Amino acid sequence: MKKLSIVSIALAVFVLAASCGDKGKYAGDSHLAIEDGKTVVERYGSLQVIGTDLCDQNGKPVQIRGMSSHGLQWYGKYANKDVIKWLRDDWNCQAWRAALYTQGGYIGNPVLKDKVITSIEACIETGMYVLVDWHVLGDKDPLLYAVDAEDFFTEIAQKYGDKANIIYEICNEPNGKNVTWKDNIKPYAERIIAAIRKYDPDNVIIVGTPNWSGDVLSAARDPILNQKNIMYTVHFYTGSQGRERRAEIKKALLKGLPIFATEWGCTKDSGDGGVFEKETLQWIEFLRENNISWINWSVNNKGEDSGVLKFNADRNAKGNWKEEDLSKAGVFIRRILRNELDYATWKKEK
Repeated sequence: MKKLSIVSIALAVFVLAASCGDKGKYAGDSHLAIEDGKTVVERYGSLQVIGTDLCDQNGKPVQIRGMSSHGLQWYGKYANKDVIKWLRDDWNCQAWRAALYTQGGYIGNPVLKDKVITSIEACIETGMYVLVDWHVLGDKDPLLYAVDAEDFFTEIAQKYGDKANIIYEICNEPNGKNVTWKDNIKPYAERIIAAIRKYDPDNVIIVGTPNWSGDVLSAARDPILNQKNIMYTVHFYTGSQGRERRAEIKKALLKGLPIFATEWGCTKDSGDGGVFEKETLQWIEFLRENNISWINWSVNNKGEDSGVLKFNADRNAKGNWKEEDLSKAGVFIRRILRNELDYATWKKEK
């Protein structure tokens, strides 16, 4: 048999690695909240964005996974250390998202900021990342309350900008036919980014995208320039968005856009309609292969299908949930976060 030269072997290895795609590149991430006695923040440190990847302090690609609160004005009782620590220890959550609604929430009731502060303090104490979510929704246009957002994020950056735990999500779901990337979202983002960077030069900032954070291609065509550690969000609900949205995400990644799925659910985008297990696990596989971090919606006991608690379960918000406290979505998402369920395993179980 003909002997292979060193050059030929090297070329073969290169081709094989290229053909493996992103699976090989991201294979080393254990997706653990605590590993070898160290929390995820102790291991990863200050996150950074390199190319389209979210990376740890050493430049290694990582995928952060966790749970979101529901609106703090309704279910803020779950934004406490007991629940957040339970999500870390039992659910293997690496991050908590504090969803501070603007219209119908913080704008009329600024005391809700205390729930965000409690979330941040709990995540610092438990070694988790925390997404500080300015939850634009009913107000549609982020520019509407830009002054309030500037004041809010300035305060958070001044107080916590030196903590590796902090991730700023400055615009949840801008929406409406008159709210565009060019005229509304990008100018707002540039303004809030400047306010944050006065006090926090490094922590990751995530920017919303048009159409309820469903249009990443608009941002990919006209990204924010001359700023480091900026990402862009995509939202989806697996019973409503599937192959077409994944194709758009892939196109945005190829254009160099770093993406973080700061909200997704395993139901229809109404929050109900049942749990779409197959479709969800197809999404989970896609997110893993493309190193897209994600946050699942949401921790509440209102009885909606996307809520992880059954109706009226854990009314005192103590955590320590038993399986009978969990909704179908709760049982399902917990298994995913605990690395107990993927698409291949699900198919075998069925």
